[in-house]
Amino acid sequence: MRRGPSSGILTPPYSWLQPLDRIGETIAVTPWYEIDNVQEIASPALLIYPDRVEENLRRMIAMAGDVSRLRPHVKTHKLPQIVELKLRAGIDKFKASTIAEAEMTAAAGGRDVMIGYQCVGPAAKRLARLIKAFPETRFSALVDNPATLKELATEALAAGVEITLFVDLNVGMDRTGIEPGPAAIELYQILAATPGLIAGGLHAYDGHLHDPDREQMSAAAEAVRERVETLMASLRQAGLTVPKLIAGGTPSSPLWAASSEAEVGAGTTVLWDFGQPTVSPDHDFLNAAVLLARVISRPTHDRLCLDLGHKAVAAEMPQPRVRWFTLEDAEPVLQNEEHLVLKTDRAGDYPVGTVIYGIPRHICPTVALQSEVVCVRDRVACETWPVVARARRITI
Repeated sequence: MRRGPSSGILTPPYSWLQPLDRIGETIAVTPWYEIDNVQEIASPALLIYPDRVEENLRRMIAMAGDVSRLRPHVKTHKLPQIVELKLRAGIDKFKASTIAEAEMTAAAGGRDVMIGYQCVGPAAKRLARLIKAFPETRFSALVDNPATLKELATEALAAGVEITLFVDLNVGMDRTGIEPGPAAIELYQILAATPGLIAGGLHAYDGHLHDPDREQMSAAAEAVRERVETLMASLRQAGLTVPKLIAGGTPSSPLWAASSEAEVGAGTTVLWDFGQPTVSPDHDFLNAAVLLARVISRPTHDRLCLDLGHKAVAAEMPQPRVRWFTLEDAEPVLQNEEHLVLKTDRAGDYPVGTVIYGIPRHICPTVALQSEVVCVRDRVACETWPVVARARRITI
């Protein structure tokens, strides 16, 4: 295996297994996730399967209806290699959460990158520097108040650049943004008239919408869409240009794609996990990221200890944080920084040193815990990819 450059509920049915051949009435199968050179891989590790990533990209484009409607989030993977796969699939717009993620995306060839975050304090100056450093890339960011707008304008003028901003709308999550209404109209008017700034449009993230019931989810998303489109109409009636609307997250993206002209920002869909299907049961994506761990101890007759602690899998979710292939019934009873203890009556079937594969509940922060991931092609771990944008700062 060589080092690369620096640069759940599984669907469809039976995707846990890949048929190989039929001998009489017996079907020989091999798990799609297993790798032939596993003894070369130190554990714990996160494995990435590019062929499954590429299939997910095809499904994301089909979901959006047109590749131009897609602005996928790079926070899920933070990898330039996956940005390159997106570019090859025809995706040319991206969403990021940090200056580092935006820099990584631009360095990998991305030419339209929106930072779905409000850049305050030193981040305002860094945003201006980022724009100067990558003149071939169109960067943008969010704003939800006049003071930050003024700060960003000051930095833009000082650096001799223009900063494109989207007014961030609070459509119910109460995390960031300004509520659609008179204050949002006033803020947009200020944005459109401020030297050094360009009004890019509106941003509406509805992360509070994750009802697994399709009808309830559709009704809630429709209510959000109506509020946003009413605001857009008011802005246009006031003679203002609203070039774009960027809306939705993974659960609501299909609904926005079907009912408006918004660019949709699904991110988890590129790698998938086992938590997302619980709130997005209608989505059909493949698991393309797998955790690899080893049994490092069998302290009792019904306990297995794996080398997969909080440092290797996102710990903000309740247990189980991993769904283990072949150990679906195992109960997690203890997890520390470097250890995970499972209770199972089949512990005797897993000697110390046994390799076990599993799907994380939440892939995005799990990737952020890895310094590198392992690329698997044709059942072979062939190279490692540094997780470039897990850093808070790359060069800027």
